[in-house]
Amino acid sequence: VQLQASGGGLVQTGGSLRLSCAASRSIRIIDSMGWYRQAPGKQRELAATIIDADNTNYAASVWGRFTISRDNDKNTAYLQMNSLKPEDTAVYYCNVVSFLVNYWGQGTLVTVSS
Repeated sequence: VQLQASGGGLVQTGGSLRLSCAASRSIRIIDSMGWYRQAPGKQRELAATIIDADNTNYAASVWGRFTISRDNDKNTAYLQMNSLKPEDTAVYYCNVVSFLVNYWGQGTLVTVSS
């Protein structure tokens, strides 16, 4: 599975962005999709994952501000990010788990200015 992430950019504190992750093939049989992020000088960490609309998981730091979703018809996952903070600044990576194999997108940079 090849993943193409997009939607990153520069935004002011309190602003919003929506990230997209387009998969190269159908995501109907994919175990889960998710977004991870890596801030400068820090390890990559989980932001959010989704199995289906009733099974989502969020890092405590983004709970209530970020929403993950997936559109199986478009083979795409999304991360809606609201009320952004400077500490959300990071490269965001799309992740897919399919038959227990992890696939990663190339990353998209999100910069939140104070």
